[in-house]
Amino acid sequence: MKHGLAIAPTSPTLRPITRVEDLVSQGLVTVDAGEALQPVVDRFQLRITPEIAALIERDTADGPIRSQFIPDERELIIQANELKDPIGDDAHSPVRGITHRYPDRVLLKPTHLCQVYCRFCFRREKVGSGAEQLSDAELDVALAYIADHPEIFEVILTGGDPFVLSDRRLAKIFDGLQSIPHVAVVRLHTRVATVDPDRITPDLIRILRRRFATWIGVHVNHVSELTTAASDAIARLVDAGFPLVSQTVLLRGVNDRVDTLTDLMRALVRLRVKPYYLHHLDFAEGTSHFRVPLDVGKRLVADLRGQLTGLAQPTYILDIPGGFGKVPIEPDWVEKVSERHYRVRDWQGRIHDYEDI
Repeated sequence: MKHGLAIAPTSPTLRPITRVEDLVSQGLVTVDAGEALQPVVDRFQLRITPEIAALIERDTADGPIRSQFIPDERELIIQANELKDPIGDDAHSPVRGITHRYPDRVLLKPTHLCQVYCRFCFRREKVGSGAEQLSDAELDVALAYIADHPEIFEVILTGGDPFVLSDRRLAKIFDGLQSIPHVAVVRLHTRVATVDPDRITPDLIRILRRRFATWIGVHVNHVSELTTAASDAIARLVDAGFPLVSQTVLLRGVNDRVDTLTDLMRALVRLRVKPYYLHHLDFAEGTSHFRVPLDVGKRLVADLRGQLTGLAQPTYILDIPGGFGKVPIEPDWVEKVSERHYRVRDWQGRIHDYEDI
């Protein structure tokens, strides 16, 4: 069992949920349901912060917050096309903690711990494991790799959630990156702003301010996650001068409706967060009940074009299984008819002729 790993609690008075017994004691599942969920939690990590526990719908079996964080027996159904490493991180890992898939950027994964564990996570086979944490020596090797590759323009801190690291550990990483002249951008991917907003402190903000540009990608899948406390935490980051972008995973039963995505993207833009990626779900093991067909996703994105300002339009992205990288999934707006003749479909579905030069 993978309970009780070393990660700071989210509150001095409230404890995170890490065991089936916690789910039962807080009234989030029944005793009978808890017994059925134990094998799921034995395999895939459970952690829910008090902030998220307060949002989980207790009067429905399939609410958008409950679905993302409460274990489900269907997670033990492994489809033939599902993989332990669905996006091929391992194939592009020259040293421990580094994924170098694209020439100008690398992933740096100092930890695989998170404040919450999403039931659809594409790294679910690794997250929650203290064994994946980089030692000081391993971190030094990872930083040396970045220093030895001048083509690296951007370093993306992920894992795991980098904001679960202590201020001391984060400062060590940022000090190391600051000493590498060719690193111009550092991006952090996090859920902490919404699931543990008190973590966004003045001390943390001081650590993030560097000679390079620090960008922050916040993972949000439903507008309900943008509570007052979460919105205030996001505002602290934006007011400190950090550009924020969002990442959303398209999930069946959570956000696979035009009105749901519209509400979320508008709320993000109001908070000064640029919607960045809408991810097509990766083929992680035990996640088939979340999967939305590609053609449905394309229709949703086409419908968003007519609903949302360009500021609020995310790019619909597919991460090709096997480590071949991300590609945008575009609706079929333009069809070539002849050498110069095209048919163009507008957001209302009307067809227009277009003559190219």
